[in-house]
Parts: sequence; C-alpha cells; structure tokens
Amino acid sequence: MARRRPSSRTQLRLLGAVLLIALVGGGFGWWHLHHWQPDRDAYPVQGVEVGNNDGEVDWPAIKAIGADFAYVDASASAFARDPAFVRNFEAARSARLQVGAVHCYDPCQPADRQAANFVTVVPRDARLLPPAVELDLLGDDCPVKASEAAIESELTTFLNQLETHTGKPAILKVSGRFEKRYGIAARIDRNLWLTGDRFQPDYAGRPWTLWTANGALANDAGEPLRWVVVQP
Repeated sequence: MARRRPSSRTQLRLLGAVLLIALVGGGFGWWHLHHWQPDRDAYPVQGVEVGNNDGEVDWPAIKAIGADFAYVDASASAFARDPAFVRNFEAARSARLQVGAVHCYDPCQPADRQAANFVTVVPRDARLLPPAVELDLLGDDCPVKASEAAIESELTTFLNQLETHTGKPAILKVSGRFEKRYGIAARIDRNLWLTGDRFQPDYAGRPWTLWTANGALANDAGEPLRWVVVQP
C-alpha cells in the first residue's frame, strides 16, 4: 500500500511550529546577548564607555550594576568635542568611578591639531586612567589619500603629544577594520582595547588589555551601555 502524503493543512501546521520555535529561540538569543555580562570571577574589573549619544546617564545606577570605571568620550578629530564630556566626567567621579577620556582619531587631520583639541578638553590630572585613542576612521576617505607610512607617522606624533600631556601611555582602541587595513597593533607598541560582542576578539594578533564585551548591554540605568572589561 502506498504511503499517504501529509495534507496541506498538516504541512502548514508543521511549518508554523518550526517558525514558532525559531522565533522563540531567536528572541531568547537576542535577550541573552543584550543582557549578557562577562563573569565577574573571570573579569573582576568591569566598566563602561559613555558619550553624548548615550543621553542622560544615571551614574549611581551604573555604579550599582557593577561598573568600576568609566571611559568618557571627550574629543574627535581636530575640532569636535563631545558636548556631554564635562557633565559625564564630573558625574562619574561623583559616583566614585575611576575615569578616563577617549579621543576619536582622524587620519585626515594633522596630529598636532588633534592633540591640541584633546588637551583643551581633558585636564592634566594624575588620577585619570590612561587616555584611549579610538582608531576606526580610515585614511582612504581623506581629500588627499594618506599613505600607511604617513598615517603611522602622524599617529605616533599624536601619541607622543597626548602622553606628554597625560603623563601615561595611551591605549589604542582599534576596530577590526582599522587593524585589517593598517596592522597597527604590530607596528605601535601600546596596550590594546578591542571590541567583540560576547566572544573575545583576537583580530589584533596579540593580547588585549580592554575588551568591549557587549556593545549594547541592557540595564536598569537607562540606555544600552558599551560594557568594557579589563584583562585580569
């Protein structure tokens, strides 16, 4: 006797059940990713990166959910300054967090102008964490295309001026695309800050010091947070 084929109605029910399972599984995965924090036993020191785009920040709440430090976006390129820097800087300190400042480096702008922008915004203060330099913008988009050698030379000049002001070696916050394009981690000897949601990043080819482990951590303090951990 020939085997009966499932009816169209049965097939639709099976398809519906599969889709429901996929939706539930996907929803749980999304929830887990956005609420995930690295284990405190594995990474005892954890914190946040905050800037104007994060809106009003409830700093006592951030402290309460386990932040030990905050990197505050301060300046970018030769002229741009984060309008929330002073507010976030002072509030983070009032919440008893260690504080550091971030500059977004622009390979299209001269190093000395960018350094002057940073030192105008960020006070000279021995209590500050080492400054972080975000490396994500590429020189390919400059009005006059910058060579790799020129970018490395200007970046080195910028770091020297930045470190003279702060008295501490900078941390290079290198994105995956910047590292792929320039291989800067092997060419400039500074501690690294890498990014990779949920999974430890290895794109720099050497160990990291800071890791943005969740770029949009859901929390009780308000907007999603860029959650950062320190290599123990």
